[in-house]
Amino acid sequence: MSEDTYKTIVAPSEGIYTEKRSKFIAIALPVRTVEEVKAHLETYQKKYYDARHVCYAYMLGHERKDFRANDNGEPSGTAGKPILGQINSNELTDILIIVVRYFGGIKLGTSGLIVAYKAAAAEAIAAA
Repeated sequence: MSEDTYKTIVAPSEGIYTEKRSKFIAIALPVRTVEEVKAHLETYQKKYYDARHVCYAYMLGHERKDFRANDNGEPSGTAGKPILGQINSNELTDILIIVVRYFGGIKLGTSGLIVAYKAAAAEAIAAA
């Protein structure tokens, strides 16, 4: 990719993934600043106050150097990292992906969580 071009999304999109009765709702949002990221996170944490986890990852800037992934209480590396992996594999920037998890009563295990968060993020990107 040349210096003056980059890939992003132009409008919010959503994807849903279900595994063993757990529901993963992924929301992809176009963002340009950390302040926008924080505002969206606050909004969605309030909207989904009853969810077990609200995990996320974002990537900012043309050079894709400003990024973060957060597991929000899930085992380390099982949520934020797979979400960020989808952002990276699609070479996107100026994007925030939030994945909300409603626990279905059956534990998914580490590998199951990784697959679920990755799949939910991929669904949101595909819908963009």
